[in-house]
This record gives sequence, structure tokens and C-alpha cells, in this order.
Amino acid sequence: MAVPARKTSKAKKNMRRGHIKLANPGLSACPNCGELRKSHVVCPNCGFYNGKQVIKVNN
Repeated sequence: MAVPARKTSKAKKNMRRGHIKLANPGLSACPNCGELRKSHVVCPNCGFYNGKQVIKVNN
């Protein structure tokens, strides 16, 4: 069985884990009110989706 000759340093170990990170959500401006919202989701601020009032929001 192969055994590593030297201990893997913290820097080398962390370089391997470079792809493990938090991702920013894809936000876009609502065409009705301009508030940032997630794409393909009803706007939580005004309740519009695809140019139509979908839910009634009490602001």
C-alpha cells in the first residue's frame, strides 16, 4: 500500500478545496417595482410574476 512520505500541508489541502464555497444567488431586478428578487420567482415585494399580479402583498 502506498504511504505518503510527507504530511500534506494546510495550504496544499486547502488548495484542493478551492471549489467548495458559497455561491451568490442569481438576483435580477423586478420589472414592476425594481426590487432585487430571485429569477423565475414571484417578487416578494410587489407580488408580480411575468407581468401579472399573482399574490396580494400587504406593504
